[in-house]
Amino acid sequence: MWFRDYYIILITFLLLFCGPGVFAQNLDVDILKAINPEHPDSKYWQYTSNSIYYVPASVTFGQLFYGMGQGSGLTRNRSYETFISIGLSGIIGEILKYTIKEVRPASRYPGIIFASTETKDPSFPSGHTLVAFATATSLALEYKKWYVTGPAFLWASSVGFSRMYLGKHYPSDVFVGMALGVLSGVVSHRFSINVLKSYNMK
Repeated sequence: MWFRDYYIILITFLLLFCGPGVFAQNLDVDILKAINPEHPDSKYWQYTSNSIYYVPASVTFGQLFYGMGQGSGLTRNRSYETFISIGLSGIIGEILKYTIKEVRPASRYPGIIFASTETKDPSFPSGHTLVAFATATSLALEYKKWYVTGPAFLWASSVGFSRMYLGKHYPSDVFVGMALGVLSGVVSHRFSINVLKSYNMK
């Protein structure tokens, strides 16, 4: 277990230190051009992208209220674990955005990349993708059931794709967001086991 967790952390930091250069710039743009249409106005992908504003909160508070209602310390502490994962991912994302300050693709390549709406803040990494994968990883580690893990990662992957479809992020932004989200989930899970002692509770 520890070897696997350290391996995930090591790979994540290798990706992070590669930064936006994970992909060659031309490849990054070419992939994005293939995904991003001239009029990225699909309501489905807009709703998928916006789901990041309520799905993680719903999962966290759903676990908390269920745990309180059923008197389950394990479920209650799982809500804390998910919250820590989401919070950590958000902090990491904001620090990196304003440290690296990568220009959004539609601003750097006008007439080539088309954004659904104008976005001013920096691009790298994709915060939506980071939080989505932090949430999915937490759920996967907490429950270890295919019917939880499968839908969780399908949703998180859809959020990542939506950010490229909508012209908001490069593939490298999304790729590193995925890796950092997984890292956040792993770190919060280890914290839950070793500090909160969640998995010794009923």
